Amino acid sequence: MVLMMWLAAPLLLSLAASGPARAATRTASPSCDGPQRDHEPSRDLYCIELQPTAGLERASGRVALGHDGGPFTVPVTAAGALRYAPTITLAGLPAPSSLGAFSVYVVWVATPTMDQMRRLGVATVGRTRLAPIDFDKFVVLVSAERSAEVREPLGRIVLRGMSASTRLQPPELMQFALGAMRDSMPTGATLATGRAHAGHGGAPAADSSVRWTTVPMPPGLAMLPAEMALRPATTPYLPRPGSVAPPAVRSREVVRLAHGDTLRLVAGLVSRTFKGRTLTMFGFNGQHPGPLLQVPQSAEVVVRFENALDQPSTVHWHGVRLDNRFDGIPGLTQDAVPPGGTFTYRVRFPDAGIYWYHPHVREDIQQELGLYGNMLVRSPRPDYFSPAHREEVLMLDDLLVGDDGLVPFGRDTATHALMGRFGNVFLVNGEPGYSLRVRRGEVVRFHLTNVSNTRTFNLSLPGARLKLVASDVGTFEREEWVESVVIAPAERYVVHARFDRAGAVPLVNRVHAIDHLFGRFRHETDTLGVVSVGSDPASAPRITGGFARLRTDTASSAELARIRRLAASAPQRTLVLGLVTRGLPFLTRQLMQLDSVYFNPVEWNGTMPSMNWASTSDQIRWVIRDPATGRENMDIDWRFRRGDVVRVRLVNERRSLHAMQHPIHFHGQRFVVLAVNGAPTRNLAWKDTVLIPGGATVDLLLELSNPGRWMAHCHIAEHLSADMMMGFTVQ
Repeated sequence: MVLMMWLAAPLLLSLAASGPARAATRTASPSCDGPQRDHEPSRDLYCIELQPTAGLERASGRVALGHDGGPFTVPVTAAGALRYAPTITLAGLPAPSSLGAFSVYVVWVATPTMDQMRRLGVATVGRTRLAPIDFDKFVVLVSAERSAEVREPLGRIVLRGMSASTRLQPPELMQFALGAMRDSMPTGATLATGRAHAGHGGAPAADSSVRWTTVPMPPGLAMLPAEMALRPATTPYLPRPGSVAPPAVRSREVVRLAHGDTLRLVAGLVSRTFKGRTLTMFGFNGQHPGPLLQVPQSAEVVVRFENALDQPSTVHWHGVRLDNRFDGIPGLTQDAVPPGGTFTYRVRFPDAGIYWYHPHVREDIQQELGLYGNMLVRSPRPDYFSPAHREEVLMLDDLLVGDDGLVPFGRDTATHALMGRFGNVFLVNGEPGYSLRVRRGEVVRFHLTNVSNTRTFNLSLPGARLKLVASDVGTFEREEWVESVVIAPAERYVVHARFDRAGAVPLVNRVHAIDHLFGRFRHETDTLGVVSVGSDPASAPRITGGFARLRTDTASSAELARIRRLAASAPQRTLVLGLVTRGLPFLTRQLMQLDSVYFNPVEWNGTMPSMNWASTSDQIRWVIRDPATGRENMDIDWRFRRGDVVRVRLVNERRSLHAMQHPIHFHGQRFVVLAVNGAPTRNLAWKDTVLIPGGATVDLLLELSNPGRWMAHCHIAEHLSADMMMGFTVQ
């Protein structure tokens, strides 16, 4: 009966109309009242308009799909489903008893086919917080019921609405056919881009023997023939060995450095074997990843960098608040180091935490091919972390490998400029199939760093309990239980895991990606490794027992409480993230326009592989815009004084050809995430990189403590190559 009532009532859903700009205010969840205002979360994605059934035309309702205030800007379940904290606002409803033998209104969520249904709670006229929603596509029902204890809707449906994701449907095949017939490749038109730092886009040497291959397809996906015919409008590039074959890659070494020590760091060629093919790749000191540097907090070391590549390079010390002249940004803090050249860095480490180093020239090539390494900065505090039996430092990556080896890069311009270069071979510390042996009850501290070009991971260890303890630049105020860790490119998290049962525990990445061709969600599980848990109990049972307690870091909590008190009630600066395109193939534009009916807050996987591969940074310009001045990217000239603490709002524009998440990194400074879509963050930690979901807003409190001219940018390597960067000065 409920299904028949539902299908008989058409739902009216449309994009929220644009309204005049108003002063932004801090709210507990996305505002779903009135017209869409500038610099607010997209109501199209995060609000559901409820429609009344016959006879209740004066009734209205809205559901705000809020953020849960947790540690990640995109809350998801361990299985990969988005998880919303909904709030319903009801108006114009009569007393339930006036509709029959009813006493309450109950809110339900169900899949569109009604095969799964959950009770969200009892609601009254006004605002009511509801239980979480974690369905991919869903409908919301409000029913009048005899009792608040009912387990399924038995009474009268009074309001109903559908999530934005239900708009995902198989597109009209005739439109695809039209696109296939009219498809044309780019005519060479390029965007006028103010590329900021000389050498950042430096091209490697040409090799006429390199040819475009095909791009591998994720299993179970299909593409249109015209889409499969697309190729990037640039010259392909792959590193080639010289007359002497490059040495076989070596595993990462641990290098312990004390204050004043000197390290020689060489970027050069190495050989690797993947999928039965020997590949020429890059490595620091012949290693993949590069050496793990362990240094004490407050130390300063000297790094003598040598560039043995066929292209310019630098080293950026990601997240470290070092002296500006050693930040490794060509054209901003130094000249790019040419092939055969050298540069000496002095790197000081004022903050404990887990950091990483990588090039800041053609990151889409150099980072993808293996130029990255971790830095573990030790606090002098013995209680900086709660106890663990051991620790593991893991660098998470993915590599794009086809039947013929590495899928080539663009020599003069980056490929995969729309969505970034998703890989199909998962790597942990440079190797597929990570393995670890532990004892039963053992507590392991995992330092996690995402070094992939594009991919956001949703990591879990099914069978182990996870406790989140730290992020990019330090510990959280309080330890927190989590079921999975959402980690974007360049982010770091520290988690403690306890393995209570003997057996195999997989390290998995579980996400719900979108099959754009058929308008459906794909539930994907990728196994990155296995932890083998033995039957012998762990030593030091005190650690095992103490794991159950959630510790408050009093030092961190006191410092962050002071910072929280400095938060202004409204943003003092705003940045809007968007997209401009030119010269895309007709088919690509048609597919993107059809796809724009709904954007997943996170593009979890590359499910439009050929179309994405063929888009170059000559056709795509990702934009950071200051709405106060209208300036974009490196024309932005923010100026601060040392000691300023500024609330910054980052707005990911939904109204673009392809709204996508952006991990935004501020060089040389640190910040805390204050709010996501208006919902305050309940547990703070210092960070330097934050993931901005599609259509969302994220408020930061940026501490300007380190003088110099710095950069902020998206850390999807292909978006950075497509100009998504800006500068700011701390005087």
